[in-house]
Amino acid sequence: MTVPKLNKEIANHNYSKRAYKVGGYKTFEEFYPYYLSEHCNTTNRRLHLVGTTNVVAIVAYLILTQQPKFWWVTLLQGYGFAWVGHFFFEKNKPATFKHPFYSLMGDFKLWYEVVSGQRKF
Repeated sequence: MTVPKLNKEIANHNYSKRAYKVGGYKTFEEFYPYYLSEHCNTTNRRLHLVGTTNVVAIVAYLILTQQPKFWWVTLLQGYGFAWVGHFFFEKNKPATFKHPFYSLMGDFKLWYEVVSGQRKF
């Protein structure tokens, strides 16, 4: 069974490099193709997916066990895996430093696209 595409066109489907836009990004839609270009390395992308999957599982666990005081573990999992991917494999700075909220949105959008079969892993 295949998952139907939700979008007619997947942004930057081949993870091609994009230059950072002078003046930054005003919308997430502008930012996302650039975000993907910062994830050309397969190992980096896979580390992001592992970290994001761990974050989703930990959040579910914290909700089910009613232990919100351990929310900080999600930061270690999410950023830990992602930053190892950027610094050691992609050899670039995470987009988090310039666009923290768009970058977080990009992490979850990339995760969703891969999990739903819309984007190549």
